[in-house]
Amino acid sequence: MTIAKKSFILIFLILLFDQIIKIWIKTSFYLGEEVPVFGHWFIIHFTENNGMAYGLEIGKDWGKLFLSLFRVLAVGLLGYILWKLFKKPSVRQGFILSLSLIFAGAVGNIIDSLFYGMIFNESQFYQVAKIFPTDGGYAPFLHGKVVDMLYFPLIYTHYPSWFPVWGGQEFIFFRPVFNIADASITVGVLIILIFYRKEILSSK
Repeated sequence: MTIAKKSFILIFLILLFDQIIKIWIKTSFYLGEEVPVFGHWFIIHFTENNGMAYGLEIGKDWGKLFLSLFRVLAVGLLGYILWKLFKKPSVRQGFILSLSLIFAGAVGNIIDSLFYGMIFNESQFYQVAKIFPTDGGYAPFLHGKVVDMLYFPLIYTHYPSWFPVWGGQEFIFFRPVFNIADASITVGVLIILIFYRKEILSSK
């Protein structure tokens, strides 16, 4: 099997899994609903964000539009780089598959941003959203919210009283809520930084 086929299969499976989970969460959970798994080590917690990975945000409507357009351009560039690398047998397959993880994750979140506002109504506290509602979606093209649901509060404790500024306040690690696409991007980046830093320079 060629590296191109391996890459396409990997991208397809991540996108499929990512979108199935997101659509299930969006149409089954009300905003803020959570279900503990394995105690409180892993929690399915439904939230949405307008911005970048792990809930980061920039601006409001204009920031959202800029971010969506930037994502589309960045994914287009990354797709072009992958296509060029498929034709270079000297490039290690692990590097290409790592880039494929990043590409799949980025596309997964772009799908939310581009289309979810048009195909779902607004998720609300104690009210589950519907897909393809008769009265239309909650936002126009490019303004959809990204669905997040994975929450791993691995450590829950409090800062010691003597700790500057935050003394006595609660401390939770890992606090951000994310999705499969975010995880795919993070894993791809980490693998490249650890194992394939030379390929970053040689592929330019």
